[in-house]
Amino acid sequence: MNHLKALRSVSFLEGMSYIILLLIAMPLKYGLGYDIAVSIVGAAHGFLFVLYCVACLVALIKDRWGIKRTFIAFLSAVVPFYFIAHDHQIRKDEEAL
Repeated sequence: MNHLKALRSVSFLEGMSYIILLLIAMPLKYGLGYDIAVSIVGAAHGFLFVLYCVACLVALIKDRWGIKRTFIAFLSAVVPFYFIAHDHQIRKDEEAL
């Protein structure tokens, strides 16, 4: 598996875990008092976030991403649903190889 395909996969999983954390786990915790929801999903999201950061650093080194490109990649991990738009750019890079 090449590094861009791995980045796309991790980006999707990290983005979905963030959405689940925000839209499902946090309402369960603060609305219904189920603290365990945030504990489980939060831990998974934290692991995936670190994995995503490592995948971005690999792409930064191998593809010689600039500061702007790297910033956009990290931004896609913070802004909900932005990982979908960023996936399109990574796919274009993957096709260029």
